[in-house]
Amino acid sequence: TIERGAVSRSRRTTSMRSTHNSSSRSYPSTKYKTKMKLAVIATLVAGAAAFSPAAPKAASTTALSASFDKELGVQPPLGFFDPMGYLDGESQERFEHLRWVELKHGRVAMLAVVGYLTTAAGVRFPGAEDIPAGFDAIPAVPGMVWAQMVATWALMEAANRDQSETPGVAADWKSEFQGDFRNGALDFGWDKQSDDWKNKKRSIELNNGRAAQMGILGLMVHEQMGNVKTILPLMH
Repeated sequence: TIERGAVSRSRRTTSMRSTHNSSSRSYPSTKYKTKMKLAVIATLVAGAAAFSPAAPKAASTTALSASFDKELGVQPPLGFFDPMGYLDGESQERFEHLRWVELKHGRVAMLAVVGYLTTAAGVRFPGAEDIPAGFDAIPAVPGMVWAQMVATWALMEAANRDQSETPGVAADWKSEFQGDFRNGALDFGWDKQSDDWKNKKRSIELNNGRAAQMGILGLMVHEQMGNVKTILPLMH
């Protein structure tokens, strides 16, 4: 009887230890549960913060929002036309840079339209009589001519800029705007004119440049479509 009681107590002790170990493995401690809850909450907060609106940035003194409604080039019928919002919150310096980019592209486009129409009319330099007009001229132009053109473009790019700091330029001359390349030499009476007259002439140049950009694009598109001769009946 004594032996049977000892065996029974031993089995109960072993069973209790096994049950305790099993419970320890199946049910985490309260401290562990608390840590897991905190981790989940932190993850949810971080995820919510990722979709929350960003805090507004303080406007810098060099990039304050400016009104460009009265600037040169803002003309009927579109007025101030910025559908992509490139100038939202931008500075005056940024606006003037973009205005200069537009002016430069317009000048290049005006030269391109004149060159396209001239070659379409059959005018050629001596020795280039057999070179066609339009896109067909690209593979027909000799390599040395391409080299000369690239060198000419590089020299024009170097010369057509504000050279007020260049030796030989009048010491008291300063450009009035980006794209003013008179450099104290070529004036044609500009300095003697009123501000209204100058703004009118600058507006005319901007508008002509805008029209030329659309014009050369239209000529290129119609040439690729094969009906440019319908637009230019004198094209050779």
